[in-house]
Amino acid sequence: MSATLFEQFRKNISVQNASAISTSYCNITTRLNKDFWDSESDTSHTRQVGSYGRQTAINGVSDLDMVFELPWSEYERYKNMKGNGPSQLLQDVRKSLKERYPKTEIKGDGQVVVVEFSKYRVEVLPAFFDEEADGYRFGDSNNGGSWKLCKPVQEIDAVNKRNSETNRNYKHVCKMIRAWKNYHGVNIGGMLIDTLVYNFFSQNHDYDKLSYGSYDALFVSLFSYLGSLDHQEYWLAPGSGQRIHSSGKFQPKSKKAAAKCQEAVDADTEKKKIKLWREVFGRNFPAESSDMTKSINAAFDMSRYTTEEFIEDKYSVDVQYDLEIDSEVSEKGTFAGKLRRLSEIFPWLPTGRQLVFKVEACTVPPPYTLLWKVRNVGAEAERRRMIRDQIVSDDGRQQRKEETDFHGDHFVEAYAVKDDVCVARDLIDVRINHG
Repeated sequence: MSATLFEQFRKNISVQNASAISTSYCNITTRLNKDFWDSESDTSHTRQVGSYGRQTAINGVSDLDMVFELPWSEYERYKNMKGNGPSQLLQDVRKSLKERYPKTEIKGDGQVVVVEFSKYRVEVLPAFFDEEADGYRFGDSNNGGSWKLCKPVQEIDAVNKRNSETNRNYKHVCKMIRAWKNYHGVNIGGMLIDTLVYNFFSQNHDYDKLSYGSYDALFVSLFSYLGSLDHQEYWLAPGSGQRIHSSGKFQPKSKKAAAKCQEAVDADTEKKKIKLWREVFGRNFPAESSDMTKSINAAFDMSRYTTEEFIEDKYSVDVQYDLEIDSEVSEKGTFAGKLRRLSEIFPWLPTGRQLVFKVEACTVPPPYTLLWKVRNVGAEAERRRMIRDQIVSDDGRQQRKEETDFHGDHFVEAYAVKDDVCVARDLIDVRINHG
């Protein structure tokens, strides 16, 4: 059973707009080749890098990376230029791309030129191949300008080798971890995911020759490994040794995922297993059949009365920042405490309490749009026709007021949307009991 489901899961999260992405890469390459190499080629002097280039991206990927190689003689010219040579390089590349995309937002940003398409952005790194260093020299326009070295080819070669050694499990797992991080709002970058999964397979060879049928046990082991890691400022990328900095703490949610995976392994029915795997990976984790889909929907308390909206249906989801929400709990105007803290002490909240959900922390750079979703679950919610599962806009105060009206398991989720991409999310459970 699990083998079929995990294989379908991998297919469900595959990039759906690969043709459009390929066209963008080719058009950008053609334009830059025309201006910097006097060539009409749409493939020469370019390399897809980042998660898309490593083939570990999933559907909804919003940041695409490419290196465009310029003639080495141009490096010497920009390097010896008075003032900020890297900044001038970015402006020249931007000017070239503006000829191809006159109505598209294109800007220089530190080390790259960013081309903003409607569903994704392409970050073009203009660079020069240094044969002696076996890497690309590129400019950084920050702090007056400087020149640095990167080795994306070595990174791609390293992950391809590890993928071959693990019966392609490495890249499959990297993609599934991305689905988990997007579903649970885990601020962990794609390169760090690929690095940590690479390290896991370096230390654990139990799954090298196995396939989808072993993924239930594999994810128990992998999430346990991730949860056990000490916090570090950075890890070293495979192949290049580049420092990959950690922007958030992924360990606590990894521990919870490990426990949920073990619960799924131990579950005694197929319906329970699938329900638990969907709680780990989200709606892209499939049911085995149409009958099983009905069972899963029932397990999630869906009914003919619900019109639940999902953020994945409205926006691409590519979590890149931290968002944390909590709620102030009051009774008749008297503050009783914060919800997360109270839930550690009391299993249920009584009815008749006032709740003010607030954003406690958010690392998304403004401007962004904040959205809320309140879902009431259970028989009483259905009886009252009060499932309330729509995604609504914030009132501008970054908070939402509710009351504990009736018994059931409920939840409130917040989403930060920037440039039509959900880049951060957080969820808090609200368990309410009579009395």
